[in-house]
Amino acid sequence: METKLTLKLDSVIIKRAKRYVNKHKGLSLSKLVGIYFRSLTSEENIDKAVPPIVSSLAGVAMKTKNENLKDEYTGYLVKKYK
Repeated sequence: METKLTLKLDSVIIKRAKRYVNKHKGLSLSKLVGIYFRSLTSEENIDKAVPPIVSSLAGVAMKTKNENLKDEYTGYLVKKYK
């Protein structure tokens, strides 16, 4: 059973995705998203380890009020651009 899904995405991403599906005849943007979601949620992918970038983001939204995020971010930038 197919169900309608509304997504809000950056217009640049949508344009690039539409160009991509236009190059692949018989493929719609909806079908491309469906393929991606199917791949993302397949049993094979569920059992894989979480990618490092995702692990690094874990807990970011749950920082405590006592942490000085501005100083932490400044320190990160100093190290990055040293």
